[in-house]
Amino acid sequence: MPRVRKGAARAQARKRILRKARGYYGSNSTSKYRAENAVVRAGVYAFRDRRRVKRDYRRLWIARITAACRMRNTRYSLFMNGLANAGVTLNRKMLSELAILDPKVFDQLVETAKKHTKAVASKKTRATTAAR
Repeated sequence: MPRVRKGAARAQARKRILRKARGYYGSNSTSKYRAENAVVRAGVYAFRDRRRVKRDYRRLWIARITAACRMRNTRYSLFMNGLANAGVTLNRKMLSELAILDPKVFDQLVETAKKHTKAVASKKTRATTAAR
């Protein structure tokens, strides 16, 4: 029986790898072995960064809400505590959008949170509120 060489299968494998590596810099898109490594690394980065994007957006939303709370003389933690106690189930993404696009509704949410918070405002917060 003759020895079988992987002619078609090998060519298909090479083609599949190089198709995934199209557009990569230099020999990363032309050399099978470099392309294989580059494709694996790209997959690792994609997997990691799909999770990192979620983290980054959450940080952005929290920063926006914090800024909006400070403009209304309250803290982010007190605001979120008050909303949780009041049973408001808006997520951070929606809260940040409200703070930007509809400040009047956000003002109402801040008042609701202040009524329902069980935490005590710090001396600094109380002093700035009393001064106004």
